[in-house]
Amino acid sequence: MHILALESSTTSAKAMLYNADDGTCQVRSQAYRLRHNTVGVHDAEDVFLETARLGRELAEGKEIVAVALSGTWHSVMLCGQDMVPQTPVYLWSYTGAAALCRKLRQDRDYARAYYQKTGCMANTIYPFFKLKLLAEQGYDLTGYRILGQGTYNTYRLTGEWVVSDCIASGTGLLNIHDKVYDKELLEELGIQSSQLGRLVTYKDAMPLSARGAALLGLPAGIPVIPAISDGALNQVGSGALREGVMTFSVGTSGAIRLTTKRPVIPDAPSTWCYLAPGTWLSGAATSGCCNCIDWFKNQICENAVSYDELDRMAAEAAGETPVFLPFLFGERCPGWDDERGAGFFHVRPAHTKTDLYRGLLEGILFNLYQCYEVLRDINGTPEKIKISGGILNSPMWLQMCADIFGMEMEADKVAHASLLGAVSLAREHLGLIDSLSRISSSGGRLITPNPGVGAAYLEKYARYLDCYHKTTRG
Repeated sequence: MHILALESSTTSAKAMLYNADDGTCQVRSQAYRLRHNTVGVHDAEDVFLETARLGRELAEGKEIVAVALSGTWHSVMLCGQDMVPQTPVYLWSYTGAAALCRKLRQDRDYARAYYQKTGCMANTIYPFFKLKLLAEQGYDLTGYRILGQGTYNTYRLTGEWVVSDCIASGTGLLNIHDKVYDKELLEELGIQSSQLGRLVTYKDAMPLSARGAALLGLPAGIPVIPAISDGALNQVGSGALREGVMTFSVGTSGAIRLTTKRPVIPDAPSTWCYLAPGTWLSGAATSGCCNCIDWFKNQICENAVSYDELDRMAAEAAGETPVFLPFLFGERCPGWDDERGAGFFHVRPAHTKTDLYRGLLEGILFNLYQCYEVLRDINGTPEKIKISGGILNSPMWLQMCADIFGMEMEADKVAHASLLGAVSLAREHLGLIDSLSRISSSGGRLITPNPGVGAAYLEKYARYLDCYHKTTRG
């Protein structure tokens, strides 16, 4: 028997076919081929159909006993009463509400109170502020049903309009302490909780509808696990749904997460706090990682070098490199300035592209280390750090990361951890495992800090912080 996991990520559809008898799996992914697609915006039905098509192809001829859904945090759109989308889906990367959020952050009491209730910042990534923007643009929010992509996918497969508490915790509308929509925030938008769908947990599976079954080529009635965030599922699939294990993802963007038994929200807004299956996550995220590398390769090097060549360039750089603030796509943690820009500092006539590139790699990691310091201060030093993402393709950058953090790191060899996390929820539902917290992944390769280089990186980090603070607004 098999479990089918489907994921609509930011840029691609993914599907996993998991053999529950022997633990083997097959995975397919496909970058979206959307009819209408701009930065931070896409079409909900297009994304759903591409994801469902991929799942149908993978599941053809197999006995499927459950379907589990994965999505992203922070997406939102308006639908009519018939559940037909009336706007595009606005993703986490949509920055239209940046100016609105800047004004709100100037009211420090408002920003702090909002943060303490929701675990979210007054920042454009959150649906709450995207909805405020839509209202300013003339939309009467009272006449719509409000969904994200994951909630829409769940509806299209089951006919049930529900939203997992995990997905809801990334909307900026949920009170992170009592796990219900916050009445004051709903009143601020002029909407009712009934417009947001019924809140459920990952344990609230529902049957695959006849329409959903036809789309997937499966029998109706199969249990469907509602969409859970890929970030939370990554924690499950990596075997990190227990305290003391930090997951550290360095991909297009960056994320650091720790499982906690209670909401962890520091006094000063900095990190975020969302819900994971059965627990909470204390985390931080950055907007600029491998996307900054792509920018340097394509724009500065005019696409004339390969990633391997860039790595060799960076390995050759020595001495004092320029400081790079990696905010090409704005700043998330720790400062949450949507409109902040990137830049090189302390550039000298003798510096070359090689020096600039190494400075860029260092700057990305320094921003992540900033976030790590905050998380460490409020949660304690983790027992283990499991690192994943595009950084694993660069041994030089991976070693630099261990040297800067001054900690041993485990290269997480679990591929497609979020899809495996979704499968794990279905396995628990089917009684194949008794607890998600007991899932553990086999050890990957260990990256140990080089002795004798930590002091030099601390000096560079101090220069980075100096540039960071001198360019911080307000």
